[in-house]
Amino acid sequence: MEFWHLFRAGGLMMYPLVIASIAVVAIFIERFNYYKKCRSDTQLITGMLREYIPGGKFDELADALAKDGGIPASVILDGVKCIHLKADQNELIEGASSRAVGELRKYLNYLDTIVTLSPLMGLLGTVIGMVESFNVLSTAQGQPFAITGGVAEALVCTGTGLFVAILSLLAYTYLSQKVSEFIVQIETLDSLYLSFMKGR
Repeated sequence: MEFWHLFRAGGLMMYPLVIASIAVVAIFIERFNYYKKCRSDTQLITGMLREYIPGGKFDELADALAKDGGIPASVILDGVKCIHLKADQNELIEGASSRAVGELRKYLNYLDTIVTLSPLMGLLGTVIGMVESFNVLSTAQGQPFAITGGVAEALVCTGTGLFVAILSLLAYTYLSQKVSEFIVQIETLDSLYLSFMKGR
């Protein structure tokens, strides 16, 4: 009941702020589960690259990479699948890496936008609340104590906007760190794969 009272006191801007907070939680859960499923055993893959490439065992390498199922492994798999097509492996790996990083960064721009937008929405709620307060003051037969309603709306909106921004910033920072870890793994495996291919 107290929550509903505060929500109503916050005014109309509380609705987009609540929607933004739900979006933050939904994006975080989706990305967290996605990253969890996309991990690769980089140490195992490194060993397989050392073993299979010099011996020309590309079918075995492709099967092992497909079994791993992670994003770093999938980048190398794109190159291995085209090994018999005389395609430029550098371009293949670079393109596959770009696509993988794009998938990893999916939806993170929304979090970045919410970080900036939420305080602005809270500020707009503050301005609306203050305008209503001054309208009460300017009314000849107004009730002075009604000013507190506008002030409450201003404070609730400001606090909610800051809370949503902080929540989004924490989610964005955590997920960005995970993306950075994936990028390091992808770049490391790419370098190993291409160096082994040159040494064949």
